[in-house]
Amino acid sequence: MATHETHVPPGSPAGGSLDYAIVIPTVGRPSLHELLGDLAAQTGPRPREVVIVDDRRDPTPPIEPGESVRRWAPVRVAAGLGRGPAAARNLGADLVTAQWVAFLDDDVRVGPEWAKQLRDDLAGLSGTVAASQARLTVPLPADRAPTDWERSTAALEHSHWITADMAFRRAALLAVDGFDERFPRAYREDADLALRLRRAGWELVRGQRRVTHPVRPATRGTSLRVQRGNADDALMRRLHGPEWRTAAQAGRGRFRWHAATVAAALTALGAGTAALLLARRPRASVGG
Repeated sequence: MATHETHVPPGSPAGGSLDYAIVIPTVGRPSLHELLGDLAAQTGPRPREVVIVDDRRDPTPPIEPGESVRRWAPVRVAAGLGRGPAAARNLGADLVTAQWVAFLDDDVRVGPEWAKQLRDDLAGLSGTVAASQARLTVPLPADRAPTDWERSTAALEHSHWITADMAFRRAALLAVDGFDERFPRAYREDADLALRLRRAGWELVRGQRRVTHPVRPATRGTSLRVQRGNADDALMRRLHGPEWRTAAQAGRGRFRWHAATVAAALTALGAGTAALLLARRPRASVGG
């Protein structure tokens, strides 16, 4: 069977071995085309289709996937209108009809055996299994000590139920109404979905396939975006109770990196200026 997988017509599960579609939410990062190139080089079963959800508020210039990935599988680009990754994934899942929906973030890299490994991960799963998570590798610099931001990103290797590479049974997604779009960022929307699936009686498992998640450079706005995740933690507490972190097997994410960054900045400003800023800063309530 494996020797003929690459000759299966696009849009058909290779040899009937796996009925899946790929959904990639994107904000137009250059890394998207690297991922599409990785997919075009796959040696395993082809998906029914690849749906790229363009979640930029202004989708210009339009995203052009390229001919190599189009030769591998049917590809379409859907407008996400900047509503966030939860809404983008829901849109993608609504557009496909395959049994399994494999969500990939636009900044991950997959090896040429990824589709074969996905097939192996999903083969023979019990009908009560809703999703299979990949194993992430976050490469860190070999010639120097990693920064706090790099170490924070590397913690994703041990995180549960993150959707950088996670394949869901479409029926399970529909049964719980998909991702909660009240989570506007790529933060906690995956943990919320995992808790709701488990509450509905579904199981979630970790597969053996691997995906690389490079560290994106931290920018001036990174700390602010991380701080905004406090609102998502508060929503998790409201939806799932004060013990939600334990139930979801979730850590404190990247907030510790943000706190360290703010502390360093205040030290650099000097004690007097720091005291003034702290006095003027409103107190924030952090859920959990």
